[in-house]
Amino acid sequence: MIQQKRQHGKPSGENNTVTNVLFVGVGGQGTLVASKIMVEALLKAGFDVKKSEIHGMAQRGGSVISQVRFGPVVYSPLIRYGEGDIMVSFEQLEALRYLDYLHRDSLIFLNDQKILPPSVSMGIEVYPENIFTTLKSRFKNTFLIEGLQVAQNAGNARVLNIVLLGVLSRHLALDEKTWIETLREKLPPSLIDVNVRGFLLGREYEPAAVS
Repeated sequence: MIQQKRQHGKPSGENNTVTNVLFVGVGGQGTLVASKIMVEALLKAGFDVKKSEIHGMAQRGGSVISQVRFGPVVYSPLIRYGEGDIMVSFEQLEALRYLDYLHRDSLIFLNDQKILPPSVSMGIEVYPENIFTTLKSRFKNTFLIEGLQVAQNAGNARVLNIVLLGVLSRHLALDEKTWIETLREKLPPSLIDVNVRGFLLGREYEPAAVS
């Protein structure tokens, strides 16, 4: 479980800690839905939560980032550079875009999926090689997740975002019941069963076996 850090700008004498989580990906992967469900679960568990997101070109497959901060009291929704405790990257290249937010002990969950940007598809730029190896050399707590395969095992590749949420859930101070209740409350009835399956498969996933 990630160790929470002391909140910057807190009133003197107040014992307040905060955890900073980054969700990064491209439009269409469900990055923002995953972060919203996490926020609802944290609120249900009694945490103070702040969230910020940027998704200007999300509908066109552009870069998407959602920042979630939680603890007893949180004063700002924005994560400072070098203070991100956990990154959940839905796509490999997107992890590289936001490394400035991390510190050397950050947890990185890297989905093993490549979605080529238009500049790469057009031959203007080259997609970076060995991204996982690069991340692992700088951040020891980097784990590769076969998220799409797990989602397909759950019955629908589109539950990738909930699979990754399940992987993340093992490292947060929330019990499984709270997560499942939140999924059932926030998802359409027709999608609940497959998403719960995806979440539980993600929660059981052992990334160390891959990395």
